[in-house]
Amino acid sequence: MKKGPPTIDDSIRAQYEAYPYPARDPAEEKRRLVVGSPSHLLEINHYVFGGRMDPKRPLRALFAGGGTGDGTVMLAQQLADKDWPAEIIYLDPSASALDVARTRAEARGLQNIQFVQAAISDLDELNLGRFDYIDCCGVLHHLIDPGAGLERLVGALAEGGGVGIMVYGELGRIGVYHIQEILRLLTTPSLDDSSRIVMARRLHEQLPESNWFKRNPYVRDHTDGGDAGLFDLCLHSQDRAYTVPQVFTLAEKAGLAITGFIEPARYQPHHYLTDPDLRRRVESLSWPRRCALAELVAGNLKTHVFYAVKKRRLESALAKPSGRKVVPILRETDNKKLAGQLANAERIVADFDGVTVYLPLPPLAAPLVRLIDGNRPMGDIHKSLAHNKGLRSWPNFLSEFRRLYDTLHGLNLMLLSHHPLR
Repeated sequence: MKKGPPTIDDSIRAQYEAYPYPARDPAEEKRRLVVGSPSHLLEINHYVFGGRMDPKRPLRALFAGGGTGDGTVMLAQQLADKDWPAEIIYLDPSASALDVARTRAEARGLQNIQFVQAAISDLDELNLGRFDYIDCCGVLHHLIDPGAGLERLVGALAEGGGVGIMVYGELGRIGVYHIQEILRLLTTPSLDDSSRIVMARRLHEQLPESNWFKRNPYVRDHTDGGDAGLFDLCLHSQDRAYTVPQVFTLAEKAGLAITGFIEPARYQPHHYLTDPDLRRRVESLSWPRRCALAELVAGNLKTHVFYAVKKRRLESALAKPSGRKVVPILRETDNKKLAGQLANAERIVADFDGVTVYLPLPPLAAPLVRLIDGNRPMGDIHKSLAHNKGLRSWPNFLSEFRRLYDTLHGLNLMLLSHHPLR
């Protein structure tokens, strides 16, 4: 097959060879597993497969633009911990990034990853086959043609598969593109990268408090990401960001339907608005419009992490808290510890990057959470609480559970499965 048109230009290839991003020390693997989104196993199961992944069925996953390996290593480790048969393909054009990712995997003794140095444009030529799941985190917004890149990935999906994507959010990155333009004006093509980095740091020290970048507290790559973070944020030569409507358009043009954003509560405008009339008006909006409104109201969404599947299988990909056999699972959270924190609480106070929101809890939140151990299906949880007068009937239990689910799922703390996966 013919090689596709280039997806990234030479300057970006050179950047990630010199400054693989994000900066990671493989020695840290002995102390912690970097966990995030997209590509957490519980999220893939929930948002791509409607909670119906079979742990006995081999999973084929592609990390298209795997960088220094965060998502690849996370998913590979989660699968290995469960003895889940899998073939994970890591794909990235940067030899430097690949070396970091491979060294991290070797430090963990992971055997389920194949490392390939190549770009998304090489997919057809590589003949890697089809994938149940494709991760493309922090990549599309650096491509020459993001839409074409996403369509190429969709073409590599197996029937019934889906994708996990992260792109930059336009409103939360206010000031970033001002800085990039300032540095383009101050530098010349002949200036070497180390000198550009020095200039970027000097510029940051000189910015007045009125500057949009200085006023934006939500972008910290330049302060805690080292030279790689600074270059990626302030000196990138191919970089764009998306509003929520543009994210929906990007997905739709590739034949995809979005199944959810992470964290869901950030995309629910009623968490930011307390006026009853405004909230009633919010309820009349479609889900995409509510998500768009939430972004405009919050103003601080610097990334959009979302999962999507081919349009024709949207309904089957949606996990729902309704069946007796559905297993609720807490993500990276101890049920007994959380139950203790929720005892007698009427709400959870959450900090969304400087915005305080209040998420309601049902009266029996603590007893419910204490029984959510990742193994018990909802029917068994109901039986264990049937002595409680308010939960004797299944409809009453379901109503109480859904109130809890709406809050914890909104914070990405609870996901659903048809098999115990914890």
